[in-house]
This record gives sequence, structure tokens and C-alpha cells, in this order.
Amino acid sequence: MGKGIVLGRFQPFHNGHAYLVEEAIALFGKVTIAIGSAQDEWTIDNPFSIQERTDMIQSWVTANNHAKSITIVGIDDINDPTNWVKHASNHHGEGTLVTSDEGTKQLYEASDFPVAWVELHQRNQFEGWRIRQTCMMLSTVYDDDATRMVLGPSVPESIIEWLIKADGLYRFLQINAGPHPG
Repeated sequence: MGKGIVLGRFQPFHNGHAYLVEEAIALFGKVTIAIGSAQDEWTIDNPFSIQERTDMIQSWVTANNHAKSITIVGIDDINDPTNWVKHASNHHGEGTLVTSDEGTKQLYEASDFPVAWVELHQRNQFEGWRIRQTCMMLSTVYDDDATRMVLGPSVPESIIEWLIKADGLYRFLQINAGPHPG
């Protein structure tokens, strides 16, 4: 049956990612979640570190009883598209890329890497930048119930709880305010 590979930055992991991972599990049983831009953190586009993203995704994996099905790896960017698939394969291994991103699909197919296409699931609602902007707005609202209500349609409950417990929304306020101490 092989394994599925789901590649993304997961900043943060949202319902679109969850849908893609669930589809990959249905197709392959075993899935490697490959976290790209592993070296990036503390920016508007990449607020969370590789360890934070791993912990965040692991909370979803645990909440959904997928521990036996999922492996999580990080991949640093190399900013070299022609060598990306070979570089990424050293981290995520062999399998079939499961994606709904046309550019990623083309890149992997050009390297003769197997690809399974999954249609976008409510793309407008699950675009990462929209969710990060919503988190930015929520970073000044110190009401956990409001956070749950606003993020609930776009982000899995376990991720919302991780964001609350880890004070993840405060990160957006810190990034927006200027240089961080770390």
C-alpha cells in the first residue's frame, strides 16, 4: 500500500490540512507529515518553530487517534526548486505525495515522484494567511471562549486548545509589535 506524504508549513495546522491528512490516511494507511520551512520562525508568515508545529500537529494526531498512522518530520528550505524533491525525499522518504497544491504537484511530478491529487477543500476558508490574520486579530482578545468560537470553523479543536495553552496567539502580537527577544 505504501505511504502518503503530506507537505506543508502548517502555520498553523488548520482544517484544510486535517482534511488532506485524513484523505492520505484513507488512501495509504500510513502518512508522513513533512513540515517545510523548518528553519523559519517568528515571522508573520512563519510564526511557529519546527518544535511548536510538531507539538501542535501531535496534539491533533493524538486527539484523532492517529498515532499509529502518522510520522512527523521537518524539512529546511534550500530555495532551489530543481533540487527540492531530492532534498525533501531525504527527510520524508519514498511514498506518494498527497497534495492539493498545483505547484507542489508539478514539482514532484517533474522529478517522477508519485503524486495523489486531492481536490481543494473549502480553500477560501482554509487559506493559511487568512487564519494567521484571524489569529493576529485575536492576539489582543484575552477571551478563550471567543478564540474557540472565531477559530472553530477553520481550525481543529485540538489545535485551538494547543494555541490557548501554549499562548500561541500572543506570538502574533509579539511579531506585530516588532523585534522579538529570542
